[in-house]
Amino acid sequence: MTTAPARTDLYPTRGATEVTTPRQDPVVWSAPGTPGPIATADLMGFERDGFLTVDQLIGDDEVALYRAELDRLVADPAVRADERSIVEPKSQDVRSVFEVHRLSEVFAALVRDERVVGRARQILGSDVYVHQSRINVKPGFGASGFYWHSDFETWHAEDGLPNMRTVSVSIALTENLDTNGGLMIMPGSHRTFLGCAGETPRDNYKKSLQMQDAGTPSDEALTGFADAHGIRLFTGRAGSATWFDCNAMHGSGDNITPYPRSNVFIVFNSVENTAVDPFAAPVPRPGFIGARDFTPVK
Repeated sequence: MTTAPARTDLYPTRGATEVTTPRQDPVVWSAPGTPGPIATADLMGFERDGFLTVDQLIGDDEVALYRAELDRLVADPAVRADERSIVEPKSQDVRSVFEVHRLSEVFAALVRDERVVGRARQILGSDVYVHQSRINVKPGFGASGFYWHSDFETWHAEDGLPNMRTVSVSIALTENLDTNGGLMIMPGSHRTFLGCAGETPRDNYKKSLQMQDAGTPSDEALTGFADAHGIRLFTGRAGSATWFDCNAMHGSGDNITPYPRSNVFIVFNSVENTAVDPFAAPVPRPGFIGARDFTPVK
C-alpha cells in the first residue's frame, strides 16, 4: 500500500496562533521588458507597493453603461433571490453580486477588455482566468465596510490557491471620496503573509461574505503592519481603477454619507496556479466565489 506524498504549504494559516511568513513568490511574474499596457515605472511601483492606480481606465460613456447594468442586476428579483447575491444584514439591501461576468454579458465583455485582462497577464506572466468577479454596491447611509484582511489568506485557506500569483482590480463606478468608505491598503504589506489564528468553520463563506470572522488579523498584528507600512486611502473619479496584489492588507470603512460607492471587482489568477484542495478548510467554497473552471480569458 502506498500513500500520497504530503503537499507543501508555503503559507500556513488558521492554526493555533498567528504566524508571519516572508513572501515566497514573485510579485511581478513577467520577465523585465515584457510588452504590455503597464509602463515599466508603474510595474516597478506595483512590485514595491503592491498596488497600481489608473486615473481613468474607462471613459464616462462606459461608466454609464456599467452603472446601468449594475442597477439592472440589483433591481432584478431573480438576481436578488440567487445565492450569488449577498444582502446587508440590517438594511437587507444588496451588498454584492458574485460571478457577475457569468450573469451579464456586459460585464463579461469588460473582463475580456485588453485594458483589463492585458494588465493581469503582464503582472502574472501567463494566461489568466477569473477566480472571482462581483459588483459591490455600497449605498449611502450605513452600508457596512470590509474589515482588514489579505485576500490570499482566504483564497489559500478556503479555495486552495497554492501561490501568490493572483491580482485584483477594482474599477470605480461612482466617485471614490475620502468620506464614503473607500479602499485602504497598507503599502508593502504584500511582502509578508500573515497566517491567522483559528479553525475555519464549515460553510464559513455564508457568514464571512457579510461579516468577516475567520481569517481576521488580530489588533496587535494590524497595528504592527500599519506602523511598518502606513495606510493609503484611495480616492478618484468614476472610471478610475486600482490594481492590487492578492496579499496586500486592505479594507474599507462603513459608508455613512449620502453618496454611494459602487465598483466592479475582478480577480485574475494565473492558469499555472489553479486551485487544489483547500489548505485550511473542510471543503472548497462554491465555484461562484472561488472558481474551479480554469478556462483562460480570451
